[in-house]
Parts: sequence; structure tokens; C-alpha cells
Amino acid sequence: MQPLVAEDLIAGFAKVDEWFAGLEPAAAARMVSSAADIALVLDGDGVVRDVSYTANDPAPRDMEDWVGRRWTEIVTIESRPKVEALLRDAGPVGPTRGREINLTSPGETSMPVRFSAMLLPKDGRVLALGRDLRAVASLQQKLVETQLMLDREYSRIRNAETRYRLLFQLSTEAVLIVDDATERVAEANAAAAKIIGDPSQRIVGRSFHDLFDARSAANLRRLIATARTLGHADSLRIGLAGAASELVASASVFRQEAATYLLVRLAPAADGAAAVEAGHRSQALDAVMRMPDGFVVVDERQRILDANPAFLALIELVSLDALKGARLDSWLGRPGVEAQLLIANLREHGSLRDFSTILRGEFGSIEQVDVTGVAAGNAGAPCYGLVIRPVRRRPATPSSAAPGEGFRSVEQLTELVGRVSLKELVRESTDLVEKLCIEAALRRTDDNRASAAQILGLSRQSLYSKLRRHGLARDDESPDDT
Repeated sequence: MQPLVAEDLIAGFAKVDEWFAGLEPAAAARMVSSAADIALVLDGDGVVRDVSYTANDPAPRDMEDWVGRRWTEIVTIESRPKVEALLRDAGPVGPTRGREINLTSPGETSMPVRFSAMLLPKDGRVLALGRDLRAVASLQQKLVETQLMLDREYSRIRNAETRYRLLFQLSTEAVLIVDDATERVAEANAAAAKIIGDPSQRIVGRSFHDLFDARSAANLRRLIATARTLGHADSLRIGLAGAASELVASASVFRQEAATYLLVRLAPAADGAAAVEAGHRSQALDAVMRMPDGFVVVDERQRILDANPAFLALIELVSLDALKGARLDSWLGRPGVEAQLLIANLREHGSLRDFSTILRGEFGSIEQVDVTGVAAGNAGAPCYGLVIRPVRRRPATPSSAAPGEGFRSVEQLTELVGRVSLKELVRESTDLVEKLCIEAALRRTDDNRASAAQILGLSRQSLYSKLRRHGLARDDESPDDT
């Protein structure tokens, strides 16, 4: 490290004898301590005789042990030649050239200090004055780490830009990037250049409107206005300038830094009816993906093919990539029970309404939901679309009730406190809840006792015992019946 001030620019006092003639040793020591972060007094053999430390950072733990040791013993190996040079060059005229020396301390990192040395006028002793460089070294280390981090980030961004630019150019879909402020083409891929009939270099920089004929001006204005307002615009017909062919254009808005751009996709126009139908289908799919209820598409094996953001929110996930290919019963219903029963009903009947079950979130939340589904696809590759709606139950109206009058709300039960013992309240509530759960399981499984037992987590014998206790069993029914 070079000194902050060139040493040949340092000038001494003009009247040293006049200003410092009466300087006492104690005052001189204070001046030395104030002028240096660390000062060493050494004898002619380079042995430390005294130490002064005034730096802001904590002193080395073994600094008191330096006294009586050679200076070369308390520095790193690579610093020893510098120490010997300082002792050799020390003279009475002025301090030597500063040298960076690393002081060592057991269990601590080395302490970088910039030392200068001068010969004291008595007994050949040497005074070494040091400036603590730990703060500077820390800043240098942070600077190096920051630079390395910036280099890595820059390399990552450049690699990502290269990949996306390659995908942009190799895409078979014609794409134009249009500056929203100037409405000029900022980029065009090879597919767009082929459709327009000009090289990309001649398209970039041109007005977006100049690429199309005058009859398309109204549609172009509508396309841009709709995209600016809604964020996207779909399926508008436009004609190319100087050509009879027509295109179907769609646009989306995106921001990059402080600028706004339009991503315009172009495709050859199909027959009129087909183009309109494609536009309607695109709008219908967009509406499904934006609706507030969860929507998910699964295959025959319950593997998730697609889902809308509302479903992701219900199961507490952010990315669709983490969802695709996973099984539906990882979140819907009891694993291996409700989802399997749901798919079986859709396979048999083609549609299903208000199938009541639970939905488990990724972080442990459980929500009651109703599922409506439909079978789609073809016989070779069937799929199933499910709409999942959380159940928002209305609170029951509080009313007085007496013991034994059927199901009660929490408010009704609390009104019985003082009229009925706690033991009776708990027993009655437990029986009611148990009966309601069994009835719900029977309804959900179309009165299939085996499936109901599986849903409730009971053995068939235990279920039939509870059916008889609650008066729900048929007279001719036994555990061996299905």
C-alpha cells in the first residue's frame, strides 16, 4: 500500500530548538502516543522495552507480553525482513520510510500496522511509530468482496440475457418489442422478420404503424390502447403494408427499468370463423385463470397439469412449477381417499357438484371446501377440471335451547352452563358430533359403509357399533355387509 502523503512532501519545523527546547519526557511521551496508534521503544538489539497503544480498536490480548521479546518474534514471517530493514535504516535525522508490518497475537488474526522508525539520541534506542491499518484493510476486503459479487452477478445477468436472446431469436412465434413512449420497434425476432418480409435490422427503429397498411390504423390504435389499459389485448386483425396477407395481432405490456414496452405477437390470420373461435377460447381460458375460486386440471393418475393463481393461494404455494406433476391428494382430502373417490365419480358420471372435503395448505392450514368437477379430454388421455371453492359458513343465530333438543351452536351450549353439569354437556356434545360426522361420511360415500369407515379412520366393526348406538344401523345389517 502506498502512503497517503508522499514522504518527500513532508516538511519539518523551521525552529525546532526554539519550540521544543524545554520539552519534558512526559510531554514527549504524550505527544508520541497521540501521534501514533501504537508505539514501540526498542533497544539496539531490536528487543521491545516499552509499548504505547491508543488506537480505537481493541488492543491485541498479549500486547503486555511483547516487552522483553524481539520485535521479529511478534510479527508474521513475511514481515521479519521489513522489521530488520526498519531497524537498520533508523537514524537520528528523521523517521524511515513507512513499511506495512503484520503483528501477530495467539488466537487472533494478524494486525496490519504501518510502521516508521527513528533513532533516539540516547543509548542507541529506536522509536517505532505505527498507524493501525485494520479499518483500511477491512474496507479493502469489503471492496474486493463487493467487486467479486458484482462480477458474479454481472456474469449471471449476461448469461441469462444470452439465453433469453437466443430463445427470442429461435422462437417460431413472430414477436415485436415496441417502445410504448415512441411506438417504434425496439426489437424483432427472425420469425417476425420473415412474416413482415424485411430483415430485423431494417425493422428495428421503424414506427410500428408503418409496418401495416392504412386500413389497419384503427385496429392498431385499439390494440395499443387496450393493452395500455388492461395490460393485454388479444386477436385483432391487421394487414401488412404492401401485401394482401392479413395477420392476427395480440399485445402485452411489460416494464423494463423506467420504460414501458409492448410485446406484440403476430400470426397469419386463419379463416374468419376459426380466428374468432380461437380468440373466444383464449378469452375463456384467461377468465378461468383469473377467477377467484381455485381451478386445477389433473390427469387420470391425479397428477396436476395446470392450475390458476387462486388454487396456488389456497394451498399456500407461489410457483406453478413446484405444483405441476404432483398428486392432487397431497393437498385435497385425506390421502388416498377423497381425491380417489372424486376422480372415480367423475370417470363414471362425467361431472360432479358440491363434493365436500378439506384442502390442506403447504404450511399446515386446513380449510373446508366444495369441489365441482367435469371430465374432459379424450379416451386416450382423459383429464379432469376441478373448481375448488372455500366454504364460508354463516354463523348460526343464537337462541335458547334446553338439553336434548338436537344440535346446538357454541352460544346455545354456553347458555346451558349452570343448568346442566359440565360432564353431561361434554357427553351430549361428543355424541352429537360423532353422529353428525358419521352421517356426513355416509352421505359423502353414497351410504357405502366400508368407504365411510375409511374416511372416519375407524374399523368396520367400530363403525357398525357406533351406527347401532346412534340408531343409524339397518335391522338386517352386520359388519360383513358392504
